[in-house]
Amino acid sequence: MDFGDRQDFEDAARGFVATPDPVTITGADGRAVFDLRPYAYLDGDCPDTVNPSLWRQAQLCRTNGLYEVTTGIYQVRGFDISNMTIVEGGRGVIVIDPLISEECAAAAIALYRAHRGDRPVTAVIYTHSHADHFGGVLGVLPGGAGDVPILDPAGFLEDAVAENVYAGTAMSRRATYMYGITLDVSTTGQVSGGLGIATSTGRLGLLAPTVDITATGQEEVLDGVRVVFQLTPGTEAPAEMNFHFPDHRALCLAENATHNLHNLLTLRGALVRDPRVWAHYLDEAIELFGAATDVAFASHHWPTWTPPAW
Repeated sequence: MDFGDRQDFEDAARGFVATPDPVTITGADGRAVFDLRPYAYLDGDCPDTVNPSLWRQAQLCRTNGLYEVTTGIYQVRGFDISNMTIVEGGRGVIVIDPLISEECAAAAIALYRAHRGDRPVTAVIYTHSHADHFGGVLGVLPGGAGDVPILDPAGFLEDAVAENVYAGTAMSRRATYMYGITLDVSTTGQVSGGLGIATSTGRLGLLAPTVDITATGQEEVLDGVRVVFQLTPGTEAPAEMNFHFPDHRALCLAENATHNLHNLLTLRGALVRDPRVWAHYLDEAIELFGAATDVAFASHHWPTWTPPAW
């Protein structure tokens, strides 16, 4: 790896608006459910106990706050292992992937509103059936869905229940090993989760989807914003989808294209991913949306601007 190449650091910082200091999110009982303060050691040089590539990834994952992706699209990053994306509509905002925990999602939307105005949530999109992309939904819709549409890829609810209810206890236990949740945050313990700095430990919930995406090419208009969907079943999750914002020239790649080499077989026991299927849908995304895209963003990590000629 060329450690002199700082492009990722520049991209991770691009569009920065604001962040609280410190980023410490607590539950109703005062317990910290997500806390970046212990990661201050990442300001130093890489020690002998940590692989230099992991150190670099951890530094990138620790970047946090509200960021502008492009006009009308924002992300809150570094408030959980995943990102919350916020798209401004005519009356309110569309929330994409409300993190793991209710407390973290509430803190993320509060940060957005502090700098962009107290806009209501007018739609929610779940990109796929893993808990870090729906578990905090009650933080952005504390009164329930009401008449707010919640969009999901076909098969989402069945797969979310299968993983988080039927197999939930076993997978949660194995996830403690996968993510090092019980380790001390230190240069000899937990350094990073790779997809993000760490997982939150707050309240997890789920509101049932109300609008299923059932076919690639399906278009929905949410609060005046056009969204064109691509179903990608059997990729990073059994039920997953990418989608394009044609009027923003922006592409959401869910967890199908992030800034790391992704798992095909997870230690926590998620379904095995087929790399051939995954590659097919990435190619299809390029064919469908590449020429009309100026920025690609995902449910983890930082966006990529000005992609190569597709």
